[in-house]
Amino acid sequence: MARNLVPKGLTSFLFILVLATAIHLTKATELKETKLSLYFQDISAHGAANATVVPVAGVAGKAWTFTQFGTVYVTDNYITETSDPNSAAVGRGQGMYVTAGLDGLNSHVMISLVFTNDEYSGSTIQIQGISKQFEPVREVAVVAGTGKFRFARGYATFETHFLDIPTQYAIIRCNVTVQHY
Repeated sequence: MARNLVPKGLTSFLFILVLATAIHLTKATELKETKLSLYFQDISAHGAANATVVPVAGVAGKAWTFTQFGTVYVTDNYITETSDPNSAAVGRGQGMYVTAGLDGLNSHVMISLVFTNDEYSGSTIQIQGISKQFEPVREVAVVAGTGKFRFARGYATFETHFLDIPTQYAIIRCNVTVQHY
């Protein structure tokens, strides 16, 4: 006759431990959805001390403009809670975009939303895709995220909220919808 080497109390404890772990893992894999509305403060004045968007490369012998195929821009825009440039800071929009359409109508956008506000500080959302520059609403993909937005996926839309051509200052509204863990 074989002896039971595992005490009954330990068997119950192990069963409860396995059950609790399974419940925790199930909850940890539930997707959350977050919707954000942010405002990029975009200063494109080439050569200005406070410029947040600058062209860094382009086709030799051609003007480096946002409609010239091959022009590469680097950006580090302030992101605020509202369209008012003096409203609370949310973070930075850091990355680059390239005029990717031969006709100058499309740009390829690669931007990280780097959050500095209390709620999401240290977290990021990665945005990438073709932006149809002259459309009233431009949609691109959210391809990743970190911190509170780990494994993010979703989409972002950009709308020009305000544009002052002489000063090359724009306020761009960015609506982000992401699913994340």
